[in-house]
Amino acid sequence: MRPFAPFLLALATCAVSAQAAPTSPSKDAAMHAFVDKLLSRMTLEEKVGQLSIMGKDADNLPELIRSGRLGGTNGVLPDTDVLAYTRRLQKLAMQSRLKIPLWFMGDVNHGFRTIFPVPLALASTWDTALVERVHRAAAEEASAVGVDWTFSPMIDITRDARWGRGVEGAGEDPYLGAAMARAQIRGFQGTDLAADDTLMATAKHFVGYGAAEAGRDYNAANIPRDQLEDVYLPPFRAAVDAGVGSIMPSLTTLNGIPATADGALLNGLLRKQWHFDGLIVSDYDAVPQLTLHGVAANDAEAARMALEAGVDIDLHSGTYLKELPTLVRNGVVPEAVLDRAVRRVLEAKYRLGLFDDPYRYDDAARARRVTLSPAHRALARKAAAQSMVLLKNAHDLLPLKRDARIAVIGPLARDRATMLGQMPAAGRAADVVPILDGLRAGASDTDRVHYAEGVSVQGGDTSGIAAAVQAARRADVAVLVLGESHDLFGEGLSRSHIGLPGHQLALAKAVVATGTPTVVVLINGRPLAIPWLHDHAGAILEAWVPGDEAGPAVADVLFGKVNPSGKLPMTFPRDVGQTPIYYAHTRTGRPYDDSSDIALHYSSHYVDVANAPLYPFGYGLSYTRFAYDQLRLDRTHLSADGALQVHVRVRNTGTRRGADVVQLYVHDEVASRSPPLRLLKGFQRVMLDPGASTEVTFTLHARDLAFDRADGTWGTEPGAYAIYVGGDSTATLRSDFTLDATR
Repeated sequence: MRPFAPFLLALATCAVSAQAAPTSPSKDAAMHAFVDKLLSRMTLEEKVGQLSIMGKDADNLPELIRSGRLGGTNGVLPDTDVLAYTRRLQKLAMQSRLKIPLWFMGDVNHGFRTIFPVPLALASTWDTALVERVHRAAAEEASAVGVDWTFSPMIDITRDARWGRGVEGAGEDPYLGAAMARAQIRGFQGTDLAADDTLMATAKHFVGYGAAEAGRDYNAANIPRDQLEDVYLPPFRAAVDAGVGSIMPSLTTLNGIPATADGALLNGLLRKQWHFDGLIVSDYDAVPQLTLHGVAANDAEAARMALEAGVDIDLHSGTYLKELPTLVRNGVVPEAVLDRAVRRVLEAKYRLGLFDDPYRYDDAARARRVTLSPAHRALARKAAAQSMVLLKNAHDLLPLKRDARIAVIGPLARDRATMLGQMPAAGRAADVVPILDGLRAGASDTDRVHYAEGVSVQGGDTSGIAAAVQAARRADVAVLVLGESHDLFGEGLSRSHIGLPGHQLALAKAVVATGTPTVVVLINGRPLAIPWLHDHAGAILEAWVPGDEAGPAVADVLFGKVNPSGKLPMTFPRDVGQTPIYYAHTRTGRPYDDSSDIALHYSSHYVDVANAPLYPFGYGLSYTRFAYDQLRLDRTHLSADGALQVHVRVRNTGTRRGADVVQLYVHDEVASRSPPLRLLKGFQRVMLDPGASTEVTFTLHARDLAFDRADGTWGTEPGAYAIYVGGDSTATLRSDFTLDATR
């Protein structure tokens, strides 16, 4: 039997619920009556059409729409007048027999036309209110031109930096991942999906996609029960509790079964145990790919397996369109199974308000008002600056003086396309402010900022290094802008080496060798292995993929207008050989011990690199300093239904106003299954003036300590626990308590 059941009880009691306002019984009754009547009038072909989404590349797209044999199509199209496109196709749908409106969807991941930082960067803010505002802005822009459904957020947990798609997620931790999932869904969906400025969200990829073996995209995932329930499922349960409208199964296998055909996962866990009543939409062409997985002999069998497993909608492949009518007529697929999926589609369109007004999401006036608006660009600048993580700042090299002579060096300083990320919706490179332009605008005089490319991101030509060296020698400070171009991270872009690509490290070594103080600005979609930079550069700023306002945001941080406050959502390894690496690992019977050669030999270690990461989860510096003390608990014994208050004082001991993210971690001293070293159970962002202090309070419930126990049940275990509070996952300030009873 598939071990999903224990997770139900735990999440039902401990998940933080942020559901959208429920509909009233009278509204539900009206919807059900409307759908019943409409469903009774539909032909078999019309029903199957509602379960199908085809792209602009479909040869017969207009005819499918006009004949009522298509539910929707992609509306997130670059270099397209999306408003005119969606309106034109909706008019075709209104020529169909039943006039069932189309819906328009696509990947609105981190902005629509205004492009914000990528999701991994947004997770670095540890600011759920800000993340919600970002996705609200994205929904406002996309919905104004006819888009009503986004295939976002991606809430896969990943602990392997080689995987290219980690850039779309929130990193390695399920607690942080769940918090970000709720924030994104609230931003997209608001409190009422029928409002004309909302998007129906999609939580993807259910489940385990981020655990692809060897970090290679689309590869199999094999996840033990305890890891599945403790690590990979919590963000999805949080999404369901937040009222997410749809869920997309992973197009990969989980423990040997493709998620697209996994009835225990979709109909069992998701629908029966979690009571999810929204849509399940396949990933792109995932239905016919069941034949490639070797579980279906042909497309007809693939269609049957997917529908019976619970997949309501076939995305792009046309397999449902082609195969389901015959399967139903021949009695292979009961029409009741088909009707159940069609009902869910019609109910979702009803909730979106499309039956009331098929054109409710077409608003040219609003599109002109909100698209790339000053408010949205200002929000993009704020989000980008707040997402940046200061990794090193030796001798307080940063912030820079505005009148300094600055040599800006590196292939990404003038790059526009990379700042958008791999899937920038309707974003345009022309809208991006490059980092070089931002630094010139931020300096006291543009003539004091000089540029040399040095090398390209991946190319082999090193002839430009000499000019870069000369520029550095003439400057007071060199700013190296290095990292990954947009064709090195994202879907299908896994890497076996996660250092600086091309000859960028050679460029960095040459610049540092001049003796000019050197700041490195990293542009990348994954944690990079950069031990040489850590050892030799004066300062390192992780800027991720910042979006349209890349230049101004980087300048704001480097010149001190913004005090950096980002914290890492993923551990940075020293070397690719350490991956997957994460803070919440379990203990070993032979921990690292260098007390003697014999002890070291028989302890868990590498012979060529330290065990510890280069930068731990939750890490990030500031231009000021913070101190933690006076940690106290309001009780030292906790009952099964109880809660305890954790209090800690945070002080700004530096000279600048700044923000820190106070993080609470818990460690179970002894358990039936080897417990993680520590687990994140709370965080709060605080802003303090120099010399100021504040008391931060967390509430920890006994149910927050539940886990997948050795006997396969979900719950807590009595015993001793340690609490750690501080500025990252290596916090040492500690207090202890005892859980008195099991749950």
